[in-house]
Amino acid sequence: MRVEHEIEIHAAPDIVWAVTEEVARWPEWSPTMTAIARLDDGPFDVGSTARIKQPGLPEAVWTVTALDRGRSFTWSTRVRGITMAGTHEVHASGEGTRSLLRIETSGWVARLLAPLLRRSVAKAIARENHGLKTRCEAVAREQ
Repeated sequence: MRVEHEIEIHAAPDIVWAVTEEVARWPEWSPTMTAIARLDDGPFDVGSTARIKQPGLPEAVWTVTALDRGRSFTWSTRVRGITMAGTHEVHASGEGTRSLLRIETSGWVARLLAPLLRRSVAKAIARENHGLKTRCEAVAREQ
């Protein structure tokens, strides 16, 4: 299953990337995150890990599997028979920045629950993207 949400953010791509990359602060602006703790030190990069708690979901450790600094990153986890990969992309646009969030799931449990998962995942990533928009536009106004 693959679910995407894209939104226009009236802020420069470097602002959107900076907010996106600072994953430990996501609970400050994303209603879909209860807590995030980086499990490693140093810059956010391939191999970086974070423990994430989301409302109604079991705690999970996500590992960055791909990163194009300033543009995108993908991280993945496996929870209860479902492998999930989340991608965050930042693209310059005429009005500022387009943020694309994508969740891809695999595994037999994911296939079995796809009709139920699709709706809840779509709602969650839309809420996350709207939170990102609000945060980044506030940061842009402060500068």
